[in-house]
Amino acid sequence: MSKIALTGNASGTGVFTIASPNSNTDRTLTLPDEAGTVDTLQRAGNVLQVVYGTTSTIVQSSTSTYIDTGLSASITPSSTSSKILVIVDQNGCGKSGDTFVQAILVRNTTDLIQFGYPAGFDNTTGYNVIGSMSCTYLDSPATTSSVTYKTTFSSSNNISFVQLQWNSLVASTITLLEIAA
Repeated sequence: MSKIALTGNASGTGVFTIASPNSNTDRTLTLPDEAGTVDTLQRAGNVLQVVYGTTSTIVQSSTSTYIDTGLSASITPSSTSSKILVIVDQNGCGKSGDTFVQAILVRNTTDLIQFGYPAGFDNTTGYNVIGSMSCTYLDSPATTSSVTYKTTFSSSNNISFVQLQWNSLVASTITLLEIAA
């Protein structure tokens, strides 16, 4: 039978306490059969939570005013020092006329980064499907309140239309990862 030994640090003066929770159920904590250090969730670089959003609803615009794509996700950071890694895959992009898709990643009401620019520009007036635009962005929202990330888009020439989530046949996705700092 293996034994458990607790060894204090000779130069330390603090008291290390192992406390059990208030429970009426027996619990077993099995330690790995290897040497090492117990990791904590708050260690820098650890992923603390993941949030995912998707939409496949078609959206079109023929204006240079940015409008919502329908793609969004919300996350509540556990610490003001946390970073949020945002990964966007905006699919089913198409255009008509001599225009291109312009897209922006937005946190709440703040524009963070323009991406996909100039997606689909081929210097023709024809109609074409250009596939997808993607974006990866590391944000520092500095809050423990809920934060919403979304994408917006517009048509560059303010005349011809651009389209996302092509005919509602493809899905766009957004993934939010809270990273401990």
